[in-house]
Amino acid sequence: MNWYLDVLKKYAVFNGRARRKEYWMFFLFNIIIMVVLGIVEGIFGGPGVLGALYGLAVLLPGIGVSIRRLHDTDRSGWWLLIGLVPLIGAIVLLVFFVQDSQAAENQYGPNPKAA
Repeated sequence: MNWYLDVLKKYAVFNGRARRKEYWMFFLFNIIIMVVLGIVEGIFGGPGVLGALYGLAVLLPGIGVSIRRLHDTDRSGWWLLIGLVPLIGAIVLLVFFVQDSQAAENQYGPNPKAA
């Protein structure tokens, strides 16, 4: 849960580096929360407003942690735009996000594993 909260605390931080664990834990908690909100809205017959509001609330932190994850693999945050290419973009981003960190310090900062 701390990984999720740390990302929310850095909601508009686009510099630095994010470990794989930080990115994937944030992703996991988002999925869990969205499923729970979907179930709650399904039970009460809601129009999906809670899920939409939550999605908007975590949009900026999600972009921030994605850019920091790309920085950790020594790639520019602009690579995130490749996700706009249907199917191929998502596959390329998935490969980038699952790669290990660059072991040494890079142009985006020190290795977060060393800290």
